Amino acid sequence: MLADKPYTLDSVVRMVLGALLIVGLIWMLGYLSGVLVPFVVALLLAYLLNPLTSRVERVVRSRWLAVVVTVTLLAGTVTGLVWVMAPLIGAEFSHMGRVLADLAGNADLARRVREYLPDEVWVWLRALADDQNVRALFTSNGAMEAARKVVATILPGVRGVLSGTASFLAGLLGLGVILLYVVFLLMDFGRIRERWPEYLPQQYRARAIDFMGEFEQTMSLYFRGQVIIALLVGALLSVGFMIIGLPMAVILGMFIGILNIAPYLGTLGLLPAVLLAGLDSLEAGQPPWIGILLVLAVFVVVQAIQEIILIPKIQGENLGLSPWLILLSLSIWGKLLGFLGLLIALPMTCLCLSYYRRLLAERDAPIKAPPGTTPGTTINTPTD
Repeated sequence: MLADKPYTLDSVVRMVLGALLIVGLIWMLGYLSGVLVPFVVALLLAYLLNPLTSRVERVVRSRWLAVVVTVTLLAGTVTGLVWVMAPLIGAEFSHMGRVLADLAGNADLARRVREYLPDEVWVWLRALADDQNVRALFTSNGAMEAARKVVATILPGVRGVLSGTASFLAGLLGLGVILLYVVFLLMDFGRIRERWPEYLPQQYRARAIDFMGEFEQTMSLYFRGQVIIALLVGALLSVGFMIIGLPMAVILGMFIGILNIAPYLGTLGLLPAVLLAGLDSLEAGQPPWIGILLVLAVFVVVQAIQEIILIPKIQGENLGLSPWLILLSLSIWGKLLGFLGLLIALPMTCLCLSYYRRLLAERDAPIKAPPGTTPGTTINTPTD
């Protein structure tokens, strides 16, 4: 970055120590990931909920009351969604189990499916339908077991919410810890934002404030907006798939929506949706193209809503991160830190991008002219 400055022993030692510090921090984050995941989840929730809390605070004139209202709305929304969606998801799993059973035991359905599939795809699908573990998964109990495994992987501290009595209480305790994190973080959000520069040496405050302002702008531009857009797209796709009667509509819709955090990655979720639509149409005695065209129509409509309405209203014209950079950051941080890395991938990428832009700005900024030159003369730093 600073090619005009010669390397010295001191600078090389500093670079080596800095690299070792970064490696040590990554190792420590990986070692503490089980403890940090609930805190990071709460921190991201608090960051997403802070604008709503600030708006409520302007109405009720009390930060404590605003936090209570916001957290109550969050808890009520999550509880309502679980209450409504759990039976639907269980029914979708059972429906899919019946489709696989028919595919394995109904010779007429198997013949009709084979007519439209290449031999390799048919062999794979038939093996999948004959697998007892797969068929056991697509039952009500199988759905509960799958949910338990997902929770155990994502939030080890709350895995007990789907287990026995003692584990259930332990799981509620884990959820309570996350909720307490959210409450305390929302309470201190404004105070931290105002007072954090006081903990820095005076000579670094101006640069740190400018850097954090750019970081906040990048985060607001991409992270918060893209998460909201992904959730809305998932909800719209779920509703659309339910309208056309697609099996596992809610799960596929939300899965594609979550993939949509990285723009255009959600198109990968079309493959299982198209496959299920074709199977469902064949099971109903219809050509597979009917179900496939309905799925594509839902996807096109939701994509149009996303591009025409959601992105301009929520993000504006400029995106903070390119799709390739998002995929790269998710891959690298996920490989380094597992699920914790996936949670912090986008914020850390925004942080690194803001820091890199700051370095470029400082490198290309004009510097003061040396004594003896004409007043007002500036000298630009080298660009090569």
